[in-house]
Amino acid sequence: MDDDYDTPWKEVVTRYFPEFMAFYFPDAHALIDWSRPYDFLDQELASLSRGAAVGKRLLDKLARVHVLDGGEQWVLLHLEVQGWRDSAFAERIFIYHYRVYDRYRKPLASMAVLADSGKEWRPSTFAYAQLGCEMRLIFPIVKLRDHADRLPELLAHPSPFALVTAAHLLTQQTRRNAGQRRAAKWCLTKLLYRRRWEKRRIIDFYHAIDWMMRLPEALDAQFRDDVHALERSEAMPYINNFERAGRKIGRREGLQEGRQEGRQEGRSTLLAAMLTKRFGALDAVVMARLATADAERLSTWALNMLDARTLDEVFRD
Repeated sequence: MDDDYDTPWKEVVTRYFPEFMAFYFPDAHALIDWSRPYDFLDQELASLSRGAAVGKRLLDKLARVHVLDGGEQWVLLHLEVQGWRDSAFAERIFIYHYRVYDRYRKPLASMAVLADSGKEWRPSTFAYAQLGCEMRLIFPIVKLRDHADRLPELLAHPSPFALVTAAHLLTQQTRRNAGQRRAAKWCLTKLLYRRRWEKRRIIDFYHAIDWMMRLPEALDAQFRDDVHALERSEAMPYINNFERAGRKIGRREGLQEGRQEGRQEGRSTLLAAMLTKRFGALDAVVMARLATADAERLSTWALNMLDARTLDEVFRD
């Protein structure tokens, strides 16, 4: 399958930039005054990159933000989401950094999300020294691959970018198995529609997941029919009813569901631990299936495990 990681990242990062920063770079997020407007200087960044060996990347952004207690002063934030291992990546960050500073003469922070599938590649420094002169740029990085073994945590996390991270990782892991991808995508979609978010937000992040986790044509048509059925039977009517119910009812139902989801998450985590001990490490698709199953299904699988000889027998109907 010819996967497209580029477009989904661009859309959700641009529209939900504060939440992106809060999930991936919480320390930097805490220093920015989000009550004041911010803007993107992407055209300026594109002009500064002319003539540079920019290589492949999923996303690069230049944002102008205000820091807390900074008065009227604004600072620049250069962000890259890098999807492939690139030996010149740290140097490219450095080149962008000094070109942006030379253009604006303003404080600049560079940071990167590494979205490649490898474990070891973690460029976070560019430095050289010559004749007693030393130059060094150290920039914060986030490695998506580090979340690969914590999928239940991602699926339970309230940030929409936890779901985007899960979708990105599951897309990588199911590149050669359309059936597994369809199952993982369905788990993420159901989980997204259960979030009680407003309609525009659900649509935006559904589009990101849908675009990223591409399916063959036949499976895709079937999947879209299933999503439409889900909207008719559960998601959209529920959202409309929730909006009409009022804040008081919403808070009460939210607390009740929160307690129920907490118990259900505990069952899911326990069953995952038992299956791991019995059958060995579980792949991401199985973990996603456990994390999004209801209480009745988890109980069925737990009973199946008592006499199951294989993992497939655990998940039999």
